[in-house]
Amino acid sequence: MKIPNKQVNMRIIEYVSVVNAVRDLCINAASSLPSDVVDRINEAYDQEPFPRARYLISQIIENSKLSVSSGMPLCQDTGLAIYFISLGEGIRIEGGSLTDAVNEGTRRGYNEGYLRKSIVKDPLFSRTNTGDNTPAVIHIDPVPGDSLTITLLPKGGGCENMSYLGMLKPSDGREGVVKFVTDCVVRSGGNPCPPVVVGIGIGGTADKACYLAKKSLLRDIGSVHEDPCYAGLETEILENLNQSGIGPLGLGGKITALAVHIEHFPCHIASLPVAVSLNCHSARKASLIL
Repeated sequence: MKIPNKQVNMRIIEYVSVVNAVRDLCINAASSLPSDVVDRINEAYDQEPFPRARYLISQIIENSKLSVSSGMPLCQDTGLAIYFISLGEGIRIEGGSLTDAVNEGTRRGYNEGYLRKSIVKDPLFSRTNTGDNTPAVIHIDPVPGDSLTITLLPKGGGCENMSYLGMLKPSDGREGVVKFVTDCVVRSGGNPCPPVVVGIGIGGTADKACYLAKKSLLRDIGSVHEDPCYAGLETEILENLNQSGIGPLGLGGKITALAVHIEHFPCHIASLPVAVSLNCHSARKASLIL
């Protein structure tokens, strides 16, 4: 029996529109901190009791203002481009693939914005620079609807190197999670350029936990987890870290972390994966909807 073709109305987005949007996203993200990050850093300045630490936070604030006024990058490390994309099921990209468009936009953004290119072709044997900061790391989630949301998280090497995965025992429980995360951040010291934003992924599998930890860095700083249990866990870990004495840039002080964000997922009865992803005080992120 011949099945008749079903006419499906798809919203079309031109390949070049995605390229141009991603290019602008790269340039803007490099030189402008989101308002939630700026607000939290200003709060941190008011909460920091130690003069030297307050001075360091004041320099972070001054740096962010200069970046906006001059259009210069916030940091010399303009990062590896990581994208979290929500792709509506009613969308078709015309003229090329979505992945190609995102990489081409990244290529143009880093070149036209004069941003540092930091990607090598091979991680071990041929560490030659690709010259255009591609390929990007791209996560695509299909979602209902006909909109395309692209969020960029430029991740510097200093904070990315301070990433951790722990396969805890289920019996370690809440206390074990608090200890693991606190130990990871304290062990990192000044390497990730504190005050940091701490992303935590709990559950799933090892790879899923790492993905969740990084995705949690996209949450607005200051937002409260919708689950009171996890909200309480975030608060306890944040308080622990801000009693560690590491302080801004690892030179001592109260404010070691600006925020702690947790994402969680169901997991195997024998597992308790916990991943930690840190973002430096220059917590860049930018988003657009097409």
